[in-house]
Amino acid sequence: MTGNLKKTQKDILVKLNIDELNKMQKEATSVIDSTNNTIVLSPTGTGKTISFLLPVLKMIDVNKKEVQVLILVPSRELAIQIEQVVREMGAGVKVNAVYGGRAMAKDKEDLKHMPSILIGTPGRISDHFMNNRFNKSYLKALVLDEFDKSLEVGFESEMKDIIREIPTSIKKVLTSATQEIEIPEFVGLKDPIILNYLTGKINERLVLKQVLWSFNNKEKKLVELLQHIGNDCQGIIFVNLRDSIEKVSNFLTKKSISHSCFSGGMEQRDRERSLIKFRNGTSRILLATDLAARGIDIPEIKYIIHYELPFRIEEFTHRNGRTARVNKEGTAYVFKSEVKELPEFIKGISNADISQKRITLESDWETIFISGGRKDKISKGDIAGLLFKKGNLKRDEVGIIELKQDCAFVAVPVKEAKKLVSKLNNIKLKNRKIRVYII
Repeated sequence: MTGNLKKTQKDILVKLNIDELNKMQKEATSVIDSTNNTIVLSPTGTGKTISFLLPVLKMIDVNKKEVQVLILVPSRELAIQIEQVVREMGAGVKVNAVYGGRAMAKDKEDLKHMPSILIGTPGRISDHFMNNRFNKSYLKALVLDEFDKSLEVGFESEMKDIIREIPTSIKKVLTSATQEIEIPEFVGLKDPIILNYLTGKINERLVLKQVLWSFNNKEKKLVELLQHIGNDCQGIIFVNLRDSIEKVSNFLTKKSISHSCFSGGMEQRDRERSLIKFRNGTSRILLATDLAARGIDIPEIKYIIHYELPFRIEEFTHRNGRTARVNKEGTAYVFKSEVKELPEFIKGISNADISQKRITLESDWETIFISGGRKDKISKGDIAGLLFKKGNLKRDEVGIIELKQDCAFVAVPVKEAKKLVSKLNNIKLKNRKIRVYII
């Protein structure tokens, strides 16, 4: 990597624990580097974020305290995810994410100290544009990630306003995991180079299985399937409606099946905490609408369940894209009513044998909240040290630590969680009194 960044591309890949870029990433980084207008079409989970971040990072002048790269995304979760990836790269570049549901006061505070990379949803970025909260003339690159969602009718007005105000000479990169979309003229994408890695071939690592249900036993069949799968792997149960989340969640709770929920009807804080608990293994099951089909940061999962069938092939494809990613295998279970045929787009499916039961679905982990983060100069090592020394935990009893700007979340054994809260709440860490509680 050239320019005045602190890290080379090799340094960044080492930091991200990536041995080598895949074929798509190699081609995309090269083309984006040398071209003004690029479209990258590639399946979910193939690393599109890295493919556009590496070349746009090279454009940044770290001596200029201005926004130089603007990344527009359709969801808050995707904004947060990309911000996290930039931080993990350790390139010494200031980055902030802004989105609806986040306090405007936080945005204004962040923009007092201009980030080089600004990530945001169309509505929130449009607001900052209208109020001239930063100078647009320094922009060098515009990325529309998951552009098929960002360019939908609901965002069209904000997108027009944003693109109208940015320099015409700016580098533009559009990415998506979906092919069927017409790019509006107002985007100003002239003679783009299109990298299409959506081959149309069925993912040979994905196994499709159907679970037959009859009148009044659908929920019972879901429990039988989950008991068959067991607790050794994580998965997502997809439904179509927010109301379905509540209904299915109540049933799972009655059956003592640990899970987290994720939908657009939840408060942003609750959605983020659901994902944190899913990432760290406190929840082995995520019950979600199609909001979780893409654009969120979750680990590799072994299975997904279409508890309610999607209406279109696009949703079916994106849901399935959450498993059998890169070089790993996965299973998609489809719930089929005995009195209805499956949609035509669901092919190559066989019956699932769920007669064999494995283990119970209780979690061995709990997640604790700690009221201190990066801005308090607290590191993951500081938190681990606190849990070892003051909490008396062994090394294998400290799970995944997620460090945020103003707080942290840690997975700890269920049997130790309450004792830890009692020991550590109101204790000092880095000369700062912290609050500790179970979420």
